Amino acid sequence: MKNQSYQNLNQHTKSIFALVDCNNFYASCERVFRPNLQQKPIVVLSNNDGCIIARSNEAKALGIEMGAPFYKFRQLIEKNKVAVFSSNYTFYGDMSNRVMKSLQMMVPDLEIYSIDEAFLRLDNIAFDDIINLCYKIRFNINKWLGIPTSIGIAGTKTLAKIANQIAKKNLYNLAPNHLCDLRDENLQIKVLAQTAVQEVWGIGKGIATKLKAIGIENALQLRQADSKQIRKILGVVGERIVYELNGVSCLRLEEITPRKNILSSKSFGKNVTAKSDLQEAVANYAVRACEKMRKQKTLAQAIYVYIRTNPFSSKPQYCEGSTISFASPTDNVAEILKSALKILEQIYQKNYEYKKAGIMLLDLVKKGENAQDDLFSLPQNINKFDNKKTEIIQKTLEKINQNFSKNTIFYAIQGTKRSWQMLCNKRSQHYTTDIKELVKVY
Repeated sequence: MKNQSYQNLNQHTKSIFALVDCNNFYASCERVFRPNLQQKPIVVLSNNDGCIIARSNEAKALGIEMGAPFYKFRQLIEKNKVAVFSSNYTFYGDMSNRVMKSLQMMVPDLEIYSIDEAFLRLDNIAFDDIINLCYKIRFNINKWLGIPTSIGIAGTKTLAKIANQIAKKNLYNLAPNHLCDLRDENLQIKVLAQTAVQEVWGIGKGIATKLKAIGIENALQLRQADSKQIRKILGVVGERIVYELNGVSCLRLEEITPRKNILSSKSFGKNVTAKSDLQEAVANYAVRACEKMRKQKTLAQAIYVYIRTNPFSSKPQYCEGSTISFASPTDNVAEILKSALKILEQIYQKNYEYKKAGIMLLDLVKKGENAQDDLFSLPQNINKFDNKKTEIIQKTLEKINQNFSKNTIFYAIQGTKRSWQMLCNKRSQHYTTDIKELVKVY
């Protein structure tokens, strides 16, 4: 009777979702302008070249572990001539943006889920053959950008996520072409019975432990469970997962909402003692955070700055941070820089070796929204001319840096040598974002 009720609900919710996932995204990006690396093992390192954060399939086959310290596998990497790259987030971010824009050209209803994943809604488009459409998507993304993808298709986002896991690894020999269609109910039962409950989207280790305590070990058992009982244990989120596994769509595509806070923070390539180096670092992080904030058209109501020493060092430790609120919400980079440096002046202490600094723009509000002004601040219309002039200057600077290269024009306090910057000795070029680093063809 319970299954029949799910079928009745599903008749009114004939959704079709596809999850597009870029295969080994960071490694694939590195191959785009280095075709000699096709079929060769690749690893990408974290900030300061510390840990392995991405691997090609060939590197995985060598037994190189995800998240492991680079030094642990250095000998294996050198022995097998594995290509090693420092993380190049500017390049990866731009390639991700190109992938998402390409997807949106083919399917308008899109939700960007992560840097390398996107959900598509396929039942709202005029295309009879969904499978051929998905093959076309894979072909075009690979042809236009050189990025291989896997696609999972199903009636709900949760099932599409499972289908995508099958497509990536060709599990059960169901996806030889990195495409898995999981809309058939008999196939769903077969697959869900072999899917551990902790592999279901939204089920973490803690939730999996609770489910195993009542005898639910796999996704099929969760699908067949009483949704009301699951709600008592896991809340409404758990109940929705049961419905989704039964083919009843509860999760719609979500629009990208502006972030409420923006953090910009990195460890230094070497320990820093001079205040001037800290000023350079904080200034650069502040400018970077402002770029992100202005891109999403929001204003900051406060700024937080912190500095800290290396917690793993035996030397004296120091960690401090402070916040300044703005009289009115702002995206004025000069004003934000001034406040960031003022905080640094307050919290800096001599005779410490600093390893990290960071800034966070707080309580962001949409540009144009009514916000509470300071009682004693001048009305905005009095400063209207100055605000307009500042905005023109800021947009001009951003356009110059966008068209030519990052840091073509920058604030003097950001420095020129920046010896404190994190290690990235193996970084590839900014092929798509810096005119000075365009690929050269001979």
